[in-house]
Amino acid sequence: MTAPSEGPAPRRRPQQRKQVLLRLDPLVYEALARWASDELRSANAQIEFLLRRALADAGRLPGGTKPIPRRGRPPASEDPEA
Repeated sequence: MTAPSEGPAPRRRPQQRKQVLLRLDPLVYEALARWASDELRSANAQIEFLLRRALADAGRLPGGTKPIPRRGRPPASEDPEA
């Protein structure tokens, strides 16, 4: 029988995206939703895009921040036989 400390290291779950409740003025949300639609983003993706840009402009975006995950269908393969 082996001691618990001698077993394999536990696997860490990938960091999940945080969920937040955001209350907005309805007119602000409508303007944001129109802007997001113009740029082919969801309102949520537009908020994250704007927050990241504001953090970067202020020099406060952490260095290890990953890019915004792409949503939707993956791009078509360039290899016709794939």
